[in-house]
Amino acid sequence: MWMYVLVLIVLYYVMRWFRELERVPDRGTKYVYITGCDTGFGNLLARHLDKCGFCVVAGCFTEKAEEELRKSCSSRMSTVSLDVRKPESIEKAAAFIKDHVGQRGLWAVVNNAGVSLPTGPCDWLTLQDYKSLLEVNLDGVIGITLSVLPLIKKARGRVVNVASVSGRISLSGGPYCVSKFGVEAFNDSLRRCMKPFGVKVLCIEPGFFKTSVTDTDVLLRNVRMLWERLPKETKDDYGDKFLSQVEKKMKEKLSKVPDGDTMKVVSCMEHAVSAVHPRSRYSPGWDAKFFWLPLSYAPTCISDYLLLKDRVRPAKAVV
Repeated sequence: MWMYVLVLIVLYYVMRWFRELERVPDRGTKYVYITGCDTGFGNLLARHLDKCGFCVVAGCFTEKAEEELRKSCSSRMSTVSLDVRKPESIEKAAAFIKDHVGQRGLWAVVNNAGVSLPTGPCDWLTLQDYKSLLEVNLDGVIGITLSVLPLIKKARGRVVNVASVSGRISLSGGPYCVSKFGVEAFNDSLRRCMKPFGVKVLCIEPGFFKTSVTDTDVLLRNVRMLWERLPKETKDDYGDKFLSQVEKKMKEKLSKVPDGDTMKVVSCMEHAVSAVHPRSRYSPGWDAKFFWLPLSYAPTCISDYLLLKDRVRPAKAVV
């Protein structure tokens, strides 16, 4: 019995692998709009899709990033100044893209732009801290998508949203996980709404990779900044040694956990854009596939225990 089940599972994955090999034709006529192309995954994806033959429109926050992309890529590469926090910037970029793509429509938009800070215990943060991150990671994703959705529908193209394993299970306090859960919800609702129009809506849920999001120095500065502005009452709750213990723990953990092969994420993004039969969800990273996602389905008592057992305990923690 188990042998038959095993054979069926193997056959399923072999058939899926063959099915997913097929790529869309006429890449040279397909436009792909990517946000957050200054650095990281967005920059790598813009260069990679350009090499694959797509017409890339890279949304960049700085002029320097725009210049570097235009110099290093083919004549198919176009760049546009973009600040996803500002509706006027989003609309200006959308107007540029509409003029650029004409009647062909827009084949894909990849919502990659995002930030990870401020991050810390919930009682270290203010409402403004939440708002400042959500306007990039969630409002920005929604605003960008809606601004070009008519063009996507015209091309019967696709929307690719970059979420995180932190959108499946909250790994830290603060607004980052809140924003990624929001992206997941927006992605699911949009996918169902767009299915009648032939538009595919896909989600990338990376594990931990070596990017600015997991940069130890940046995260340490963030923690120190949040600690320094805390009222004395809150500091007393956590104790004088809490900050130094957290810094030590972060240095130990963050040097070991992140995966340095960022092309694992970019390859999933490229497949979502270029495959005739893309997946609804991608989970790049072994940690995502075999730990974080399974943990998100575990009973709450188990996930809470595993996520809390190695954390530094506040001085006034209840025993």
